[in-house]
Amino acid sequence: MRVIALLMAAGTGSRFGAERPKQYLALAGRPILRHAAEALLAEGGVTALLPVVAGPAEAREAEAALAGLPCLPAVQGGATRQASVRAGLEALAAAPPDVVLVHDAARPFVPAGIVPALLKALQDVPGAIPAQPVSDTLKAGESGRILRTVPRAGLFRAQTPQAFRFAPLLDAHRAAREEATDDAALLEAAGLPVALLPGSESNLKVTYPEDLARAEASLLPRLLPAMGTGFDVHRLVEGRPLILCGVTIPHPLGLEGHSDADVGLHALCDAIYGALAEGDIGRHFPPSDMQWKDADSTAFLRHAAGRVAARGGILTHVDVTLICERPKIAPHAEAMRARVADLLGIPVGRVSVKATTTERLGFTGRGEGIAAQAAATLLLPA
Repeated sequence: MRVIALLMAAGTGSRFGAERPKQYLALAGRPILRHAAEALLAEGGVTALLPVVAGPAEAREAEAALAGLPCLPAVQGGATRQASVRAGLEALAAAPPDVVLVHDAARPFVPAGIVPALLKALQDVPGAIPAQPVSDTLKAGESGRILRTVPRAGLFRAQTPQAFRFAPLLDAHRAAREEATDDAALLEAAGLPVALLPGSESNLKVTYPEDLARAEASLLPRLLPAMGTGFDVHRLVEGRPLILCGVTIPHPLGLEGHSDADVGLHALCDAIYGALAEGDIGRHFPPSDMQWKDADSTAFLRHAAGRVAARGGILTHVDVTLICERPKIAPHAEAMRARVADLLGIPVGRVSVKATTTERLGFTGRGEGIAAQAAATLLLPA
Protein backbone atom coordinates (compact mmCIF):
# COMPACT_ATOMS: atom_id res chain seq x y z
CA MET A 1 0.00 0.00 0.00
CA ARG A 2 1.41 3.38 -1.04
CA VAL A 3 0.84 6.02 1.62
CA ILE A 4 1.73 9.69 1.08
CA ALA A 5 1.58 12.19 3.94
CA LEU A 6 0.75 15.80 3.09
CA LEU A 7 2.80 17.96 5.47
CA MET A 8 0.75 21.14 5.66
CA ALA A 9 3.22 24.04 5.98
CA ALA A 10 1.56 26.81 3.97
CA GLY A 11 0.29 28.82 6.94
CA THR A 12 1.85 32.10 8.02
CA GLY A 13 1.51 31.47 11.76
CA SER A 14 0.08 34.96 12.38
CA ARG A 15 -1.31 33.99 15.81
CA PHE A 16 2.16 32.97 16.96
CA GLY A 17 3.55 36.42 16.17
CA ALA A 18 7.05 35.42 15.06
CA GLU A 19 8.95 36.97 12.15
CA ARG A 20 8.77 33.68 10.24
CA PRO A 21 6.15 30.93 10.06
CA LYS A 22 6.12 28.89 13.25
CA GLN A 23 6.70 25.56 11.46
CA TYR A 24 10.24 26.69 10.65
CA LEU A 25 11.08 27.77 14.20
CA ALA A 26 13.58 25.66 16.13
CA LEU A 27 12.43 23.04 18.61
CA ALA A 28 15.37 21.34 20.31
CA GLY A 29 17.62 22.78 17.63
CA ARG A 30 15.62 21.55 14.63
CA PRO A 31 12.64 23.03 12.75
CA ILE A 32 9.24 22.05 14.09
CA LEU A 33 8.24 20.57 10.72
CA ARG A 34 11.33 18.31 10.82
CA HIS A 35 10.05 16.85 14.08
CA ALA A 36 6.59 16.41 12.53
CA ALA A 37 8.03 14.70 9.47
CA GLU A 38 10.19 12.29 11.46
CA ALA A 39 7.23 11.45 13.70
CA LEU A 40 5.07 10.59 10.68
CA LEU A 41 7.78 8.31 9.30
CA ALA A 42 8.78 6.72 12.60
CA GLU A 43 6.69 3.55 12.37
CA GLY A 44 7.29 2.78 8.71
CA GLY A 45 3.73 3.04 7.39
CA VAL A 46 4.31 6.23 5.35
CA THR A 47 5.95 5.84 1.94
CA ALA A 48 6.86 9.50 1.40
CA LEU A 49 6.09 13.07 2.45
CA LEU A 50 4.72 15.88 0.30
CA PRO A 51 5.32 19.35 1.82
CA VAL A 52 2.66 21.92 0.93
CA VAL A 53 4.14 25.41 1.37
CA ALA A 54 3.33 29.08 0.86
CA GLY A 55 5.71 29.79 -2.03
CA PRO A 56 9.11 29.17 -3.66
CA ALA A 57 11.17 30.60 -0.79
CA GLU A 58 9.34 28.42 1.72
CA ALA A 59 9.75 25.42 -0.60
CA ARG A 60 13.51 25.83 -0.43
CA GLU A 61 13.40 26.22 3.35
CA ALA A 62 11.17 23.16 3.77
CA GLU A 63 13.30 21.02 1.50
CA ALA A 64 16.44 22.02 3.41
CA ALA A 65 14.74 21.23 6.73
CA LEU A 66 13.60 17.83 5.46
CA ALA A 67 16.90 16.85 3.81
CA GLY A 68 17.57 13.13 3.95
CA LEU A 69 13.91 12.15 4.41
CA PRO A 70 11.77 10.53 1.68
CA CYS A 71 10.09 13.63 0.24
CA LEU A 72 8.38 14.54 -3.00
CA PRO A 73 9.02 18.04 -4.41
CA ALA A 74 7.20 20.70 -2.39
CA VAL A 75 3.88 22.01 -3.74
CA GLN A 76 2.65 25.58 -3.42
CA GLY A 77 -0.57 25.82 -1.43
CA GLY A 78 -3.51 28.19 -1.71
CA ALA A 79 -5.11 31.02 0.24
CA THR A 80 -6.87 28.67 2.67
CA ARG A 81 -6.03 25.36 4.27
CA GLN A 82 -8.66 23.64 2.13
CA ALA A 83 -7.14 25.09 -1.04
CA SER A 84 -3.69 24.00 0.12
CA VAL A 85 -4.79 20.42 0.78
CA ARG A 86 -6.46 20.30 -2.62
CA ALA A 87 -3.24 21.56 -4.26
CA GLY A 88 -1.37 18.69 -2.63
CA LEU A 89 -3.98 16.15 -3.73
CA GLU A 90 -4.02 17.42 -7.31
CA ALA A 91 -0.22 17.13 -7.41
CA LEU A 92 -0.61 13.43 -6.59
CA ALA A 93 -3.51 12.74 -8.94
CA ALA A 94 -1.38 11.67 -11.91
CA ALA A 95 0.11 8.82 -9.87
CA PRO A 96 -2.37 8.48 -7.02
CA PRO A 97 -1.40 6.76 -3.78
CA ASP A 98 -3.74 4.34 -2.06
CA VAL A 99 -3.91 6.43 1.09
CA VAL A 100 -3.14 10.02 1.98
CA LEU A 101 -2.48 11.41 5.43
CA VAL A 102 -3.01 15.12 6.10
CA HIS A 103 -0.88 16.46 8.95
CA ASP A 104 -0.20 19.90 10.42
CA ALA A 105 3.49 20.79 10.15
CA ALA A 106 3.06 22.61 13.47
CA ARG A 107 2.27 19.32 15.28
CA PRO A 108 5.78 18.05 16.09
CA PHE A 109 4.75 14.92 17.99
CA VAL A 110 2.72 12.05 16.52
CA PRO A 111 2.25 9.58 19.37
CA ALA A 112 3.29 5.99 18.71
CA GLY A 113 0.52 3.81 17.35
CA ILE A 114 -1.65 6.52 15.82
CA VAL A 115 -0.53 6.10 12.19
CA PRO A 116 -0.88 2.27 12.21
CA ALA A 117 -4.31 2.58 13.86
CA LEU A 118 -5.48 5.08 11.24
CA LEU A 119 -4.30 2.90 8.37
CA LYS A 120 -6.04 -0.14 9.86
CA ALA A 121 -9.30 1.80 10.23
CA LEU A 122 -9.29 2.59 6.49
CA GLN A 123 -9.97 -1.08 5.78
CA ASP A 124 -13.59 -0.40 6.79
CA VAL A 125 -14.18 3.33 6.15
CA PRO A 126 -12.84 5.93 3.69
CA GLY A 127 -11.62 8.27 6.43
CA ALA A 128 -10.31 8.17 10.00
CA ILE A 129 -9.11 10.84 12.41
CA PRO A 130 -7.68 10.97 15.94
CA ALA A 131 -9.65 13.08 18.41
CA GLN A 132 -9.79 13.87 22.11
CA PRO A 133 -13.03 14.16 24.07
CA VAL A 134 -13.77 17.70 25.24
CA SER A 135 -13.19 17.84 29.00
CA ASP A 136 -13.67 21.55 29.72
CA THR A 137 -17.04 23.19 30.18
CA LEU A 138 -17.95 25.01 26.97
CA LYS A 139 -19.52 28.46 26.89
CA ALA A 140 -21.01 30.34 23.97
CA GLY A 141 -20.33 34.04 24.38
CA GLU A 142 -20.61 37.43 22.78
CA SER A 143 -19.17 40.87 23.67
CA GLY A 144 -17.53 39.48 26.77
CA ARG A 145 -20.73 37.89 28.17
CA ILE A 146 -21.83 34.26 28.39
CA LEU A 147 -24.85 33.50 26.25
CA ARG A 148 -25.26 29.86 27.20
CA THR A 149 -23.46 26.72 28.28
CA VAL A 150 -22.87 24.24 25.50
CA PRO A 151 -23.30 20.56 26.42
CA ARG A 152 -19.95 18.80 25.96
CA ALA A 153 -21.28 15.24 25.80
CA GLY A 154 -20.27 13.66 22.53
CA LEU A 155 -17.92 16.51 21.54
CA PHE A 156 -14.34 15.88 20.43
CA ARG A 157 -11.28 17.95 19.51
CA ALA A 158 -10.03 16.83 16.10
CA GLN A 159 -6.28 16.28 15.66
CA THR A 160 -3.98 15.29 12.82
CA PRO A 161 -2.75 13.24 11.04
CA GLN A 162 -6.09 12.51 9.42
CA ALA A 163 -6.13 9.50 7.07
CA PHE A 164 -8.17 8.96 3.94
CA ARG A 165 -8.42 6.71 0.96
CA PHE A 166 -7.08 8.94 -1.76
CA ALA A 167 -9.90 8.85 -4.35
CA PRO A 168 -12.80 9.72 -2.01
CA LEU A 169 -10.89 12.62 -0.49
CA LEU A 170 -9.94 14.09 -3.86
CA ASP A 171 -13.55 13.73 -5.06
CA ALA A 172 -14.80 15.46 -1.90
CA HIS A 173 -12.41 18.37 -2.41
CA ARG A 174 -13.39 18.77 -6.05
CA ALA A 175 -17.08 18.75 -5.13
CA ALA A 176 -16.78 21.11 -2.14
CA ARG A 177 -18.81 24.31 -2.32
CA GLU A 178 -18.04 25.67 1.17
CA GLU A 179 -14.89 26.03 3.24
CA ALA A 180 -14.23 23.34 5.84
CA THR A 181 -11.78 23.57 8.74
CA ASP A 182 -10.59 20.00 8.27
CA ASP A 183 -10.77 17.30 5.63
CA ALA A 184 -13.02 15.00 7.62
CA ALA A 185 -15.76 17.64 7.29
CA LEU A 186 -15.67 17.27 3.50
CA LEU A 187 -16.26 13.52 3.71
CA GLU A 188 -19.05 14.16 6.23
CA ALA A 189 -20.66 16.59 3.77
CA ALA A 190 -20.46 13.92 1.07
CA GLY A 191 -22.26 11.44 3.34
CA LEU A 192 -19.19 9.23 3.81
CA PRO A 193 -18.35 7.68 7.20
CA VAL A 194 -15.27 8.83 9.11
CA ALA A 195 -13.91 6.77 11.99
CA LEU A 196 -13.11 8.50 15.28
CA LEU A 197 -9.99 7.11 16.94
CA PRO A 198 -8.53 7.98 20.36
CA GLY A 199 -6.19 10.95 20.13
CA SER A 200 -3.58 12.07 22.65
CA GLU A 201 -2.88 15.14 24.77
CA SER A 202 0.77 14.85 23.72
CA ASN A 203 -0.21 15.51 20.08
CA LEU A 204 -0.04 19.26 20.64
CA LYS A 205 -0.22 21.91 17.94
CA VAL A 206 2.12 24.89 18.19
CA THR A 207 -0.17 27.89 17.75
CA TYR A 208 1.06 30.37 20.38
CA PRO A 209 4.49 30.95 21.97
CA GLU A 210 3.44 29.10 25.12
CA ASP A 211 2.77 26.01 23.00
CA LEU A 212 6.40 26.02 21.85
CA ALA A 213 7.48 26.24 25.49
CA ARG A 214 5.26 23.23 26.28
CA ALA A 215 6.79 21.32 23.39
CA GLU A 216 10.31 22.10 24.60
CA ALA A 217 9.36 21.02 28.12
CA SER A 218 7.97 17.72 26.86
CA LEU A 219 11.33 16.94 25.26
CA LEU A 220 13.42 17.64 28.37
CA PRO A 221 12.95 14.21 30.01
CA ARG A 222 14.45 12.64 26.87
CA LEU A 223 17.59 14.82 26.97
CA LEU A 224 20.79 14.52 28.98
CA PRO A 225 23.19 17.38 29.79
CA ALA A 226 26.59 17.54 28.11
CA MET A 227 29.37 20.05 28.67
CA GLY A 228 32.50 20.90 26.70
CA THR A 229 35.43 23.25 27.18
CA GLY A 230 37.76 24.91 24.71
CA PHE A 231 41.05 26.80 24.81
CA ASP A 232 42.91 28.68 22.09
CA VAL A 233 45.87 31.06 21.71
CA HIS A 234 46.95 33.36 18.87
CA ARG A 235 49.95 35.67 18.52
CA LEU A 236 49.46 39.43 18.08
CA VAL A 237 51.12 40.81 14.92
CA GLU A 238 51.06 43.93 12.77
CA GLY A 239 49.03 44.18 9.58
CA ARG A 240 46.06 42.08 10.68
CA PRO A 241 42.60 43.18 11.92
CA LEU A 242 41.75 42.21 15.48
CA ILE A 243 38.55 40.17 15.47
CA LEU A 244 37.23 38.82 18.75
CA CYS A 245 33.94 36.90 19.12
CA GLY A 246 32.89 38.04 15.66
CA VAL A 247 33.47 41.75 16.35
CA THR A 248 36.28 43.83 14.81
CA ILE A 249 38.08 45.76 17.56
CA PRO A 250 40.12 48.95 16.87
CA HIS A 251 43.71 48.02 17.81
CA PRO A 252 47.17 48.49 16.24
CA LEU A 253 47.78 44.72 16.26
CA GLY A 254 45.75 41.75 15.07
CA LEU A 255 45.84 38.02 15.62
CA GLU A 256 47.93 35.76 13.43
CA GLY A 257 46.44 32.54 12.13
CA HIS A 258 45.39 30.49 9.11
CA SER A 259 41.85 31.88 9.29
CA ASP A 260 40.90 35.28 10.71
CA ALA A 261 42.30 33.94 14.02
CA ASP A 262 39.23 34.85 16.10
CA VAL A 263 40.52 33.27 19.29
CA GLY A 264 37.18 33.64 21.11
CA LEU A 265 35.13 31.86 18.47
CA HIS A 266 37.79 29.17 18.05
CA ALA A 267 37.70 28.35 21.76
CA LEU A 268 33.89 28.34 21.67
CA CYS A 269 33.80 26.01 18.67
CA ASP A 270 36.09 23.60 20.52
CA ALA A 271 33.80 23.75 23.56
CA ILE A 272 30.74 22.86 21.45
CA TYR A 273 32.54 20.10 19.54
CA GLY A 274 33.81 18.80 22.88
CA ALA A 275 30.29 18.62 24.32
CA LEU A 276 29.29 16.65 21.23
CA ALA A 277 32.41 14.44 21.51
CA GLU A 278 33.20 15.38 17.89
CA GLY A 279 36.84 16.39 18.18
CA ASP A 280 38.07 19.95 17.78
CA ILE A 281 37.98 22.76 15.24
CA GLY A 282 41.06 21.43 13.46
CA ARG A 283 39.26 18.19 12.68
CA HIS A 284 36.42 20.02 10.94
CA PHE A 285 38.46 22.86 9.42
CA PRO A 286 42.08 21.68 9.03
CA PRO A 287 44.66 24.52 8.86
CA SER A 288 46.38 22.53 6.10
CA ASP A 289 43.35 23.10 3.85
CA MET A 290 43.84 26.31 1.86
CA GLN A 291 40.10 26.89 1.46
CA TRP A 292 40.12 28.08 5.09
CA LYS A 293 42.92 30.59 4.50
CA ASP A 294 41.79 33.93 6.06
CA ALA A 295 38.29 32.40 6.51
CA ASP A 296 35.68 34.17 8.61
CA SER A 297 35.45 32.21 11.85
CA THR A 298 31.73 32.91 12.11
CA ALA A 299 31.31 30.11 9.53
CA PHE A 300 33.04 27.73 11.95
CA LEU A 301 30.67 28.65 14.78
CA ARG A 302 27.62 28.28 12.56
CA HIS A 303 28.88 24.80 11.66
CA ALA A 304 29.26 23.89 15.32
CA ALA A 305 25.70 25.10 16.02
CA GLY A 306 24.52 23.08 13.03
CA ARG A 307 26.08 19.95 14.50
CA VAL A 308 24.09 20.49 17.70
CA ALA A 309 20.89 20.80 15.66
CA ALA A 310 21.73 17.72 13.59
CA ARG A 311 22.07 15.73 16.78
CA GLY A 312 18.67 16.94 18.01
CA GLY A 313 20.25 18.91 20.84
CA ILE A 314 19.65 22.23 22.57
CA LEU A 315 22.46 24.70 23.19
CA THR A 316 21.55 26.01 26.63
CA HIS A 317 24.48 28.30 27.55
CA VAL A 318 27.93 29.38 26.40
CA ASP A 319 30.64 31.26 28.28
CA VAL A 320 33.78 32.80 26.74
CA THR A 321 36.67 34.31 28.71
CA LEU A 322 39.20 36.41 26.79
CA ILE A 323 42.64 36.63 28.41
CA CYS A 324 44.69 39.71 27.53
CA GLU A 325 46.15 42.96 28.86
CA ARG A 326 45.06 44.97 25.82
CA PRO A 327 42.69 45.87 24.29
CA LYS A 328 40.10 46.44 26.98
CA ILE A 329 37.25 44.01 26.35
CA ALA A 330 34.53 45.52 28.55
CA PRO A 331 33.52 48.27 26.06
CA HIS A 332 32.91 45.61 23.40
CA ALA A 333 31.52 42.75 25.50
CA GLU A 334 27.83 43.46 24.82
CA ALA A 335 28.40 43.64 21.06
CA MET A 336 30.27 40.33 21.27
CA ARG A 337 27.44 38.70 23.23
CA ALA A 338 24.91 39.88 20.69
CA ARG A 339 27.03 38.61 17.79
CA VAL A 340 27.57 35.18 19.34
CA ALA A 341 23.87 34.85 20.21
CA ASP A 342 22.93 35.70 16.62
CA LEU A 343 25.39 33.18 15.20
CA LEU A 344 24.16 30.41 17.50
CA GLY A 345 20.48 31.29 17.20
CA ILE A 346 19.97 31.52 20.97
CA PRO A 347 18.83 34.37 23.26
CA VAL A 348 21.58 36.76 24.29
CA GLY A 349 20.75 35.96 27.91
CA ARG A 350 22.32 32.53 27.36
CA VAL A 351 25.65 33.99 26.21
CA SER A 352 28.44 35.21 28.48
CA VAL A 353 31.55 37.05 27.23
CA LYS A 354 34.02 38.38 29.79
CA ALA A 355 37.73 39.08 30.13
CA THR A 356 40.59 38.74 32.56
CA THR A 357 44.34 39.41 32.65
CA THR A 358 47.31 37.41 33.86
CA GLU A 359 48.57 40.31 35.98
CA ARG A 360 51.23 41.08 33.34
CA LEU A 361 52.66 37.56 33.62
CA GLY A 362 53.43 35.35 30.61
CA PHE A 363 52.92 36.00 26.91
CA THR A 364 49.47 37.58 27.40
CA GLY A 365 50.87 39.80 30.14
CA ARG A 366 53.62 40.97 27.82
CA GLY A 367 51.07 41.74 25.08
CA GLU A 368 52.46 39.07 22.73
CA GLY A 369 49.16 37.31 22.20
CA ILE A 370 45.59 36.70 23.33
CA ALA A 371 44.19 33.50 24.82
CA ALA A 372 40.58 32.40 25.26
CA GLN A 373 38.81 29.69 27.11
CA ALA A 374 35.17 28.72 26.66
CA ALA A 375 32.52 26.41 28.03
CA ALA A 376 29.35 25.18 26.32
CA THR A 377 26.41 23.42 27.92
CA LEU A 378 24.08 21.30 25.78
CA LEU A 379 21.12 18.99 26.16
CA LEU A 380 21.37 15.95 23.89
CA PRO A 381 19.02 13.01 23.23
CA ALA A 382 19.77 10.12 25.55
